[in-house]
Amino acid sequence: MQSKLGLDFKKVEHAKSLAKDIANEVQAFVESKTTVAVERTLCRLMGIDGVDENQVPLPNVIVDDLQSKGVLGEGVLFYIANAMVNTGLNPQEVAEKVAAGTLDLTKIEVAPQAEIDKILQPVVDGSIAKIRARRERRENYLNTIGEGPKPYLYVIVATGNIYEDTVQAEAAARQGADIIAVIRTTGQSLLDYVPYGVTTEGFGGTYATQANFKIMREAMDKVGEELGRYIRVCNYCSGLCMPEIAIMGAFEGLDVMLNDALYGILFRDINMQRTLIDQYMSRIINGFAGVIINTGEDNYLTTADAVEAAHTVLASDLINEQLALLAGLPEEQMGLGHAFEMDPMLENGFLYELAQAQMAREIFPKAPLKYMPPTKFMTGNIFRGHLQDCLFNMIGIWTSQGLQLLGMPTEAIHTPFMSDRFLSIENAKYIFNNMKSIGDEMEFKEGGIIRKRAQEVLDNAINLLEQMTSIGLFNALEKGIFGDVKRSRFGGKGLDGVVEKGANYMNPFINLMKGRK
Repeated sequence: MQSKLGLDFKKVEHAKSLAKDIANEVQAFVESKTTVAVERTLCRLMGIDGVDENQVPLPNVIVDDLQSKGVLGEGVLFYIANAMVNTGLNPQEVAEKVAAGTLDLTKIEVAPQAEIDKILQPVVDGSIAKIRARRERRENYLNTIGEGPKPYLYVIVATGNIYEDTVQAEAAARQGADIIAVIRTTGQSLLDYVPYGVTTEGFGGTYATQANFKIMREAMDKVGEELGRYIRVCNYCSGLCMPEIAIMGAFEGLDVMLNDALYGILFRDINMQRTLIDQYMSRIINGFAGVIINTGEDNYLTTADAVEAAHTVLASDLINEQLALLAGLPEEQMGLGHAFEMDPMLENGFLYELAQAQMAREIFPKAPLKYMPPTKFMTGNIFRGHLQDCLFNMIGIWTSQGLQLLGMPTEAIHTPFMSDRFLSIENAKYIFNNMKSIGDEMEFKEGGIIRKRAQEVLDNAINLLEQMTSIGLFNALEKGIFGDVKRSRFGGKGLDGVVEKGANYMNPFINLMKGRK
């Protein structure tokens, strides 16, 4: 494509090549290890669900048992399939007997590998078919009732009660929303298990559970059929249960998942080794399920200055893109993140924001970019806040963003009321309609502020990536390159859940799902 900003695409190719080198180094590390979250994900792919008498999820029971005996590196699939061969039980029954203390997976005679593979195959095929059917159901809706135009109007619900969330989500859909994001309750990303069942109490959001996913999906299917427009559902598979929540979303037909490679490391102090292993499996699942991932680069600008740190957002987007490609996730499902977060009192700030949004669109032409609204400089003045959101929406339509997370005039005051959400949707629809073709009509002055700004950010991102190729991503995170946040590769939460793969380790789902539909 020809750059409206005058970007040198040879520089862009160089930047992507640098990011690929960084991602390949990470991948070499990832390949030899697994985590408790990945193994719990494999339990769920085997059909294991439910909780024991102490309300501990059965996938946790299996994984914790094997980890306590020092054999988790051999993988849950090996032990479960071997138990199936020797006992005639199905995976759920195996898990229930382990939970009851009547079966020790490590004391069963090891069956021939051919028998293990044979008994595993139909279970694996069944899970693959289930995910594929969910994807086909979405595609059928899109081919029949269709959906709203891009940028998708993306709004949040966050009552803490899934039933109240559905009421608010239905209202938002009728007001014009295209994506409903159910904000996850505060702190869930730090839980090393997924709560079970329907929940009605959460703080600042609602628990991400498979039962809650099912309720919201059914509600949005119903209202979508009524409106004649498919409504996408978004949740969060970041945190310590990243791949586990990804598979639960795939089973229940979610469409969008917060799924960043670096966010949990920087903003939740989750161990970097754990996160980088988990993101690989989660993105394989999301790619196969047709889920759009959202990355969290916008958050960098809540801790670092949006003018000075803009190049770190671009560098992180480039690394996230390459890590996602290694997991087989197509560019069309990469909601790479950036944000409208400059000080509104900055002279020509709108021009700088426009430069960066157009730059992201040109560097990632196939990606449904996730554009985040102003939050850092929202003061509680609802009139100024509504104007800031107006400028944000202007740039969204001007630069053809993919997912426009609408700002609220009451940002920084309280969780939005339905009336606040209505005003935000009305604002975006008005601007998107009135300025629909502005991006096709406008050109940027050669040598002007906008072109210079975009070229400067790209050059700075390349310089940063060049530094990172010499030291590697782990060292870069320890030095605090992103978001002015420093993390230790041996610190943070979840490192004890990382194990080396053993001789018997198997995970056939990677080859069956990666890069496939």
